[in-house]
Amino acid sequence: MTMNLEQLIQELKKVVHFKDGTEPGDLVLILMENPQIIHYARIAAIERDTSKKDEWWHLSFHLLTIPPQKMTWTLRTAQFTGREIFTMSGQKRFIQAIRFEEPRPPEKKSEKKEVPQKSSLRLVK
Repeated sequence: MTMNLEQLIQELKKVVHFKDGTEPGDLVLILMENPQIIHYARIAAIERDTSKKDEWWHLSFHLLTIPPQKMTWTLRTAQFTGREIFTMSGQKRFIQAIRFEEPRPPEKKSEKKEVPQKSSLRLVK
């Protein structure tokens, strides 16, 4: 059974840590509705589209496929930060940057900091 795009996004959010924003150098997931495909891509640049009155951006990225493909889409901020599902050529799309590390809770001032332990690695010449 194939999930719709909204269901797929909800399932991914259970196992993938997404970022709130997107910036050059980020790794993003790109989901497409039909055919149902998930791609990884690396953001190369985000540049303002000055030809439009509203805030639109040229999102340049490299799809991590074989061979890698360079693409540029013109999107609004909400569309390339995972806050909005959008359509291209009549098909739903979703993009959001991935956060690889677990979010750390804020450190309380009263808590003692752990002393880093000596590394078991040694320099061999």
